[in-house]
Amino acid sequence: MYDIIVIGGGPAGLTAALYSKRANKTVLVIEKGSFGGQITYSPKVENIPGFSEVTGNEFAEKLVEQVLSQGAEIEIAEVSGVTDGEIKTVHTDSGDFEAKAVIIATGAKHRMLGLSGEEKFVGEGISFCAVCDGAFYEAKTVAVIGGGNSALQEALLLSDLAKKVYVIQNLDYFTGEEKLSEQLKAKENVEIILGSTVESILGDDEFKGIVINKGAEKKEIALDGMFVAIGLVPQNEPFSSVIDLNDWGYVEAGENCLTSKDGIFVAGDCRSKKIRQVATAAADGAVAALAACDYIG
Repeated sequence: MYDIIVIGGGPAGLTAALYSKRANKTVLVIEKGSFGGQITYSPKVENIPGFSEVTGNEFAEKLVEQVLSQGAEIEIAEVSGVTDGEIKTVHTDSGDFEAKAVIIATGAKHRMLGLSGEEKFVGEGISFCAVCDGAFYEAKTVAVIGGGNSALQEALLLSDLAKKVYVIQNLDYFTGEEKLSEQLKAKENVEIILGSTVESILGDDEFKGIVINKGAEKKEIALDGMFVAIGLVPQNEPFSSVIDLNDWGYVEAGENCLTSKDGIFVAGDCRSKKIRQVATAAADGAVAALAACDYIG
């Protein structure tokens, strides 16, 4: 049995593990995929204190090394649920693990457009990560769907690789930072299409483009690839019967990172909050860890 089990290996979960180990607690971090969370999709990060510039992967690697050096244990497994009680049991596809306290830091995944045939083209024309897949579209034509910071950053990166980049936003304005918007508008190979939605995908067995809808007008756009950046979906389904979630699936918790169950805490992008950044995720991890240590004490 562990003192604390952390579910999720992003900045929030790894920071929680770090603070827990610094408090001399036994800690297990359970991660179902790769460590680092959404930050690993960022080719250049300039807003993390202490780093003038760092890639998301480099930052994630440093976090993992730091946590392991403190003595935390790691298990690669997918969590299917948590049983509440004086001792918490975390159920995974690799078996059950027990702890006195649990910190949920599962983050969020990319939101899909909900189009017919969309799933089969993921990885075969549809992507969510320009730093991962942008090189496949060098000198080709791509589209970025979305208008927030993530979409603008993806489009900027792709504009240095692709021949042509369409940026399609359903609103009549971008919701991302003005500085990013200005940088994007200055790119000669970028075409911005506002107030438009993607209605369908062109191609049966091969991704060939999309059909967009602007009011009553429909337009076909031939593409080699499409990058979807329209937000995230919290990964809280395994805990819906144990703790309170809001209408959007995020854990109902304030800045104290306390959930509706004693001994179960939450940190990072999976909780209800206004700002979702690496700095706020790390802050959540620290708060949740200290709260868990107080609970155990």
